[in-house]
Parts: sequence; C-alpha cells; structure tokens
Amino acid sequence: MVTIRPKTVITHRMSAVATTEARTDLTVRGHAITIDERRESGGTDQGISPVETLLTALIGCTNRITHKLAAANGVDIKDMSIELESNFDRRGTQLQEEVDVPFPAISLKIDLSTDADPAAVEKVKSDLPKFCPVSKVLRQAGTRITEEWVVRRP
Repeated sequence: MVTIRPKTVITHRMSAVATTEARTDLTVRGHAITIDERRESGGTDQGISPVETLLTALIGCTNRITHKLAAANGVDIKDMSIELESNFDRRGTQLQEEVDVPFPAISLKIDLSTDADPAAVEKVKSDLPKFCPVSKVLRQAGTRITEEWVVRRP
C-alpha cells in the first residue's frame, strides 16, 4: 500500500510592478492587489498601505486558523468578528533611526458565538498562537500580541 504524504513546505510566487514610488501593483494567484500609501504619505490612496497589509494578514490568518482549530475541536462557530489595534513605531519608516520592533504591541479582540463546550473553546484559544504563522512571525520579531476573547452563547 502506498502512503501519500502531503507537502509540508510549499513555494509562493508573486510578481509586482512599482507603479509609483508609493504604489505597488501585485498579482497573486491571478488576483490583482494594489498596495499604496495615503495621499498625506505621498501615495494616491488606491489601496491599503504595506503596514496595513501586514496587519490585515494577521486578521485573515487569525480567522482561518481559529476556524480550523474550531473544526478540529468540535467547536461550531456561529459567527465571528475580529478587531485589531496596533502600536507602530514609525521612526524607521520616517528614516529617523533603525527600529528593532516596529510593532511593539498588537491587540486582537476576537468575538465569537458558539454553543460548544467551554473546554473545547479554551483549547482553540490556547492553540491559536501556536498555529497562526503570521502571529508566530510577529511574536518572534518581538511584538507582544494580546488576544481578548469574547465568547457569546447563541
């Protein structure tokens, strides 16, 4: 009998064009994405900034991994929302000085509705930092990420 093992490491490929000094147009898996700065930062405000892109990746990853963990632990999420607040040390982007930890702190408020066993929900909560790759990269870079969970019963 042949056992098929899934790939554990995959390669991402993207391409981009620097349309202006602040705007980057990317193609990812056939999806067009524009990253741009606000007008007051020298951009044309045609998309979210590079920093906002990173933070939205954290929200998206939090959503995906929470749902995967929920499924693995028998937690049926009825609805869920995520709010993020970050502290960003702009001295690096202002070319004032190198900043070792540009995001000293990020707070996530994860609000979900479920009728699942509280112990299973606690397992989802405790495992999220272990499995969200975006969170892991930020934490290993020195960012303190706190999660406030609001678990409602339908």
